[in-house]
Amino acid sequence: MVENPATDKISHVIGLMSGTSLDGVDLAFCSFRQNGKSYDFQIEACETVPYNSIWRSRLVGLPSQDALTFVQTHVEYGRYLGQLVKSFVDRNNLKPGFVASHGHTIFHQPLKGFTSQIGDGAALAAECGLPVVCDFRSSDVAYGGQGAPLVPIGDELLFGKYDCCLNLGGFGNISFKQGSQRIAFDTCPVNILLNFLAEKAGLDYDRNGELAASGKVIPYLLEKLNSLPYYQMQPPKSLGREWIEKEILTVLPVNDYPLNNIMRTFVEHIALQISASLPKRAGNMIVTGGGVFNKFLISRIQEYCAVELVIPGDKIINYKEALIFALLGLLRMRGIPNCLPSVTGAAKPAIGGAVYLP
Repeated sequence: MVENPATDKISHVIGLMSGTSLDGVDLAFCSFRQNGKSYDFQIEACETVPYNSIWRSRLVGLPSQDALTFVQTHVEYGRYLGQLVKSFVDRNNLKPGFVASHGHTIFHQPLKGFTSQIGDGAALAAECGLPVVCDFRSSDVAYGGQGAPLVPIGDELLFGKYDCCLNLGGFGNISFKQGSQRIAFDTCPVNILLNFLAEKAGLDYDRNGELAASGKVIPYLLEKLNSLPYYQMQPPKSLGREWIEKEILTVLPVNDYPLNNIMRTFVEHIALQISASLPKRAGNMIVTGGGVFNKFLISRIQEYCAVELVIPGDKIINYKEALIFALLGLLRMRGIPNCLPSVTGAAKPAIGGAVYLP
């Protein structure tokens, strides 16, 4: 299925995103028009549907369940996403051409040759009555790539005027141009761990970073975090939940120090790792993702990073990833590579995404 890539044509796509921080499902109805080598875009309607306690519990626990439970959840989650899309379309009187769904990552082990984002495309398409593109990462992994991050091609085509693009989601990831190539990688865990620690303090999240700001840095823990082998690796590289469990949770002394001190230390770690990731001579950096609303975190990043931090409007902050997956779906429908080997390390540019028709 290949769409006519005429440059004067406006394409309407719904992008779906569920991040590792499990805040909910982001839906963004986006319009695109090709403009030379880049694309003009607009987010015309958007919303986030928070996970209820049942879905949150199912997604958190799925990695340790049996194969039958995994497959059943994959299909039922696809139907759930399809129902969300249908409701979103009906309430807003939208006319999208198709849906591009990231799904929810359960396993990501590219070095072992596999990655898994649940949300069955056939079930999704059946529920919403629209074509669906999903499973964007598998083709890149099949060509030996990390399968992540995929957002940098959107940074290139939609946000190319900025020297760097930083997203503060479950993980932090950065992308920038180096010569003629775009380089991108995961910098470190962000909200996935900050939220984990906040929940131990009885909070859904650390509002404005107030809990972390009240704490003190634990020097030995900061040194231990900064010395993890991942940070010495050169890109391409990416992070996943499994790495968190092995490398981070095993060293966090949650029973030995006040939680605000641990959070304060981790905020400092994030800021230092982002600073270490910046290219030389970068003048500005657009910052998106939920971490933007953590004022204390942003202040520490600015302390270490000698660049202008550009904070866009709320639509871009909250829905940039859904927007970019809508673009990845458009590229897939047009038969254009949507994975960058310079970012993922794959042997060739992949046209990622499986297409399901209603």
